[in-house]
Amino acid sequence: MKPEAAIKIKSFVLFGALGDLSIRKLIPAWYYLERDHMLDDGLQILGVGRQELTKSQFKEKVNDALSTNVSDEYLDDDIISKLLNHFDYCCCDLQNPNSYKVLSLNLKEWSKPVAYYLAISPKLFENVFNGLNSEQIITSSCRIVVEKPIGYDLESSKDINAKLLKHFNESQIYRIDHYLGKETVQNLITLRFANSLFSSQWNSKSIDYIEITAAESVGIEDRWGYFDGMGQLRDMVQSHLLQLLCLITMEPPNRLNDQSIRSEKVKVLEALKPIDEEGIESNFVSAQYTNGKNKLAYIEEEGADVTSDTETFVSIKAEIQNWRWKGVPFYLRTGKRMVSKMTQIVIHFKSDGHYIFDQDSESLKGNTLIISLHPSESISLQVFTKPHGVDKHSTLRSDPMSLDFIKTQKLLNIPSGYQSLLMDILNGNQSLFLCKEEVELAWQWCDNALEAHKKSNQELYFYPAGTNGPKESEQLIQSNGHEWHEE
Repeated sequence: MKPEAAIKIKSFVLFGALGDLSIRKLIPAWYYLERDHMLDDGLQILGVGRQELTKSQFKEKVNDALSTNVSDEYLDDDIISKLLNHFDYCCCDLQNPNSYKVLSLNLKEWSKPVAYYLAISPKLFENVFNGLNSEQIITSSCRIVVEKPIGYDLESSKDINAKLLKHFNESQIYRIDHYLGKETVQNLITLRFANSLFSSQWNSKSIDYIEITAAESVGIEDRWGYFDGMGQLRDMVQSHLLQLLCLITMEPPNRLNDQSIRSEKVKVLEALKPIDEEGIESNFVSAQYTNGKNKLAYIEEEGADVTSDTETFVSIKAEIQNWRWKGVPFYLRTGKRMVSKMTQIVIHFKSDGHYIFDQDSESLKGNTLIISLHPSESISLQVFTKPHGVDKHSTLRSDPMSLDFIKTQKLLNIPSGYQSLLMDILNGNQSLFLCKEEVELAWQWCDNALEAHKKSNQELYFYPAGTNGPKESEQLIQSNGHEWHEE
């Protein structure tokens, strides 16, 4: 998806250059882009952090980040050396207005336009906006990049968006959901709209139900304070899962540009049926992990409040109220401390009404399309075939027709979501970034669900760490005659 026309970024300012996101994700992404000859030689990257570091000390930290977060088989000293030439460093206390004078002096001789990437807490956004504005280094051609969470609820997201729009217009704002940078996620549009086999069947007449699962095997680790203020629904459903839902269900965009794609995603969010108090019991499950498989319970994690009722798991039945998806249930499931880390979308097609095979096999459902984002990035269509054997004329077996992107395209590695997103920031392509309406509509839907859950007094359920969630999640999907797809 290439932008029609955009000014290429010449300079890049990374706020939070010493933070976890930069060290684990962004710096390695820059490395792979350099390895693949995607970066212009003249690109300048200014790391901004609170530590007093020299330029050489900062480069040492960049080097350490690469050694830790890039596989040894991909590390190359020549590529590292070339990448380090792009980097410089500026010490800046983002809460001190005087620090922005130092930042402005550092950028004085740098090429324009500039992209400002805020890999920092949203609490500091306004400080940065005001600081950049006070030094008059916000221009009509610069870009601003903000990470999720964009707010805690609808009200706070509107507040952040208002502050953004005070200094930047919508075409300059890049709101990141890193899931959208994943190759398999980007392939959803191609899969749906470039293959008549699927596009002709992608509706309620052919599809029985759809499930989206984002399971994590880890717990809270050192993020307890942050996570307990969010919960799994705000942390995962509001952004990642609803974005996947939009890409699976949106109408074909008129063109492959940011405005057309965003417009179709907004229509999906507008058509999402609100979950009200009456619908909580049959459409919503929230739970928290307890001890299991030598793992601590959520309320036993370091820094935990033993009285916390924050959910670490949610399971939701959602509906889209439009002509294409009328009557099709969408099951969203996400949780921490589950069996394994796994993200997948499963499309369950309806079976044929006329059954001519062995009646013992009649319970077999229709074909299943499995789109895997993790641990592999692959697409697999489960089809029925005849088992080998002269005595098995009318029996069936289910086998996969699989596409593994690494094997099929002979890739050295699958690019991380951030590689694609960084390139799109540099090139001015907003197709994989969220617009204001998407963020706020997603928050509105999640706020309604949380408020309905609170008013209903539905209990918080529990599940042992290392399992696939509470039994109530199984009951939710089974009550509709469906089941979760488990490998």
